Amino acid sequence: MTEKEEMIPDKNDDLTINDFFDNQSFFLKGIDNMGWGIKNRMSRAFNPKTGRAVMLAFDHGSIMEPTSGLDRLDTSVLPLIHYADSLMCTRGVVRSVVPPTTRKPICLRFSSGSTGLSEFNNDCVINIEDAIRLNASALGVTIALDDKYEAKTIKNLVVAVDHCYKYDIPVMAITPVNKQERDAAYYAMVARVCAENGANVIETYYTEKNFSKIINNCPVPVIMAGGKKIPEYKFLELCYCAINDGASGIAVGRNVFQSSSPIAMMKAISAIVHDSLILEDAHQLFRELSNCNK
Repeated sequence: MTEKEEMIPDKNDDLTINDFFDNQSFFLKGIDNMGWGIKNRMSRAFNPKTGRAVMLAFDHGSIMEPTSGLDRLDTSVLPLIHYADSLMCTRGVVRSVVPPTTRKPICLRFSSGSTGLSEFNNDCVINIEDAIRLNASALGVTIALDDKYEAKTIKNLVVAVDHCYKYDIPVMAITPVNKQERDAAYYAMVARVCAENGANVIETYYTEKNFSKIINNCPVPVIMAGGKKIPEYKFLELCYCAINDGASGIAVGRNVFQSSSPIAMMKAISAIVHDSLILEDAHQLFRELSNCNK
């Protein structure tokens, strides 16, 4: 290569990983070379028209006491199922609470272990045959980097991926609640490590700075985890920012079932995710629907 040629910038220098995936046939990045079963299951969990999803998560009781708003799963969660694209829950709750007639895809909590009474993340994975019996559309596994159980949780992910590739079931890697504040560089590393180990979807937390770095550095879809309850306007703002930064969806739990108007909140979040509603209009929709329910 001549000196002159070396000075010519590569025309791809300014492209992100998302630009590369825009040229692939499947609507979600990183799934183009997967099997038919994974593509079909991902098409159920994510809306093919928007490439996004609103996941209703209510697996909190597997690691902590009955959370406020989840005391009665039958009265708090069942009315919300209709408004979600997919459900994140444990096998016990699937069998005891979720109606078998539901058409909503299940992202089954596949790792479990230590609770808030001892220490988090000392997990194991459940039997793949039970996930198949429950017709799971995806399996969720916790990955804890910079933690004493880091290697164990990565091994859990690897085991889950090995099982799931046999049956074409997608795996979602879940970033656990951290004991200290983390930045985008940390979450970007978590997402990349999980994708490199075979995860098909990453659930992680929003960062006010450089969240797009997490998205752009990850070769599979990233959805934003909801986290602890905050005021409705603030959470809608997080959803709006995450989607505009390139997130493929939102996993919601406490910010919905602990809301003053859970169904209104679900509808407002869905409007941001699937209808590209701006923040102020989404909050106005929430207020209008809340007043209608009173």
